[in-house]
Amino acid sequence: MKSTHQLEAADVRKIAEAAEKEALANQWAVTIAIVDAGGHLLWLQRLDGAPPVSAHIAPAKANTAAMGRRESKVYEDVINQGRMSFLSAPHLQGMLEGGVPIVKDGQCIGAVGVSGVKSVEDAQIARAGIAAIGL
Repeated sequence: MKSTHQLEAADVRKIAEAAEKEALANQWAVTIAIVDAGGHLLWLQRLDGAPPVSAHIAPAKANTAAMGRRESKVYEDVINQGRMSFLSAPHLQGMLEGGVPIVKDGQCIGAVGVSGVKSVEDAQIARAGIAAIGL
């Protein structure tokens, strides 16, 4: 039997605060979503000026990164390289860059998804959030 790590509320707040700080420092209006290892939503924050649709896209990116245990960009790249069949993958709706898994000791314990600016900038915000908890 294995022991697993889990995100605690304090971790989620630290991630969210750091992600928000990164977004605001760059004047990026985004939505930030944080999910647990099963892709269940723990945090959703839509910053002032973020497009309404970003409140749907950010959680989808986070869910995809958590369930796939890899960055959501991997799926975007696969699709862009012609494997259109990935569009039918069950339960993966956020197959765009901006979903980053939270990995501790080789285990995916959750993910951060961001939406609202360029995808590479979304991922930058997600990584800044995760860095706040030392991962």
